[in-house]
Amino acid sequence: MAITDGRDATSASRVRRVTATLMPESRFPVPESDGYSVYSALLSVLSDVDAEISTSVHDSPMGSLHCSGLQGPFGESNRSHHKTLLPGKTYDLSLGIVHPDDTDVFQALVNALVLEGESIELSHGELRVERFESENTTHADILEEAAGVSDPRLEFDFRTATCIKEAGSVTTMFPTRQAVFSSLLGKWNRTAPDDLEVDIDRETISSSVIEKPDDSSYETHSVVVSRFENNDGHKRMKKAQGFSGHCTYEFKNASDSVQNAMTALALFGEYSGVGSAVARGCGNVNVQVLSE
Repeated sequence: MAITDGRDATSASRVRRVTATLMPESRFPVPESDGYSVYSALLSVLSDVDAEISTSVHDSPMGSLHCSGLQGPFGESNRSHHKTLLPGKTYDLSLGIVHPDDTDVFQALVNALVLEGESIELSHGELRVERFESENTTHADILEEAAGVSDPRLEFDFRTATCIKEAGSVTTMFPTRQAVFSSLLGKWNRTAPDDLEVDIDRETISSSVIEKPDDSSYETHSVVVSRFENNDGHKRMKKAQGFSGHCTYEFKNASDSVQNAMTALALFGEYSGVGSAVARGCGNVNVQVLSE
């Protein structure tokens, strides 16, 4: 198994992205919405190494661990609302860590999954870690990278259901500029040092950014993000609604400072995820920043 790590970043505002390649030990079913079960398994892995870190990640109000869920080929299952992991196939899992103790979280994962060779145990089988890579950066470095791009065009691939709540329980089902960048702005400002917070309002986002979604890739989803028992002891599922697909964001009459801020937020999205339930498989994005 290979493991690589990116350059060291010493700032307290460091964020980290982990990419793992996994292989099932056998053929077994997983829920169609597998993000919440993978997240629970990862918390169990962390708890085995450091129970305090596991609790801190679970209780963090900032959505400090972003999990993509499993990405790869699946077979059909005779269990309702399930799909099947296939032996001999590999599955990608990406994690974003914006936890204040990101080094401790990362080291706990390395200790368990790499050094001790533990598998990720799901309800009906296990996943073996074949490859484990990470890269880290800081809010300051992201801002510097964004400032180096002239006339940027931001291409988002919303890979998993992106669930953005804007007013109470009302969920946005379309990649509007206001919803996407307001979500990223909130995540940035909750994790960045005070002197690197971004001060921009929805009106400025609305008047400066244009969204151009790819209609052919646009889909809507209703995904399970947790299971719980009600007062009668019956199992219930909590669902979230969202969208996936490709969308390009361009600028119109935007100042350089607005372009830089929006570009930084877009780059940050690969670490933080977009919207709610990002720990449970939602809001995973790939971002390309292109120069006109």
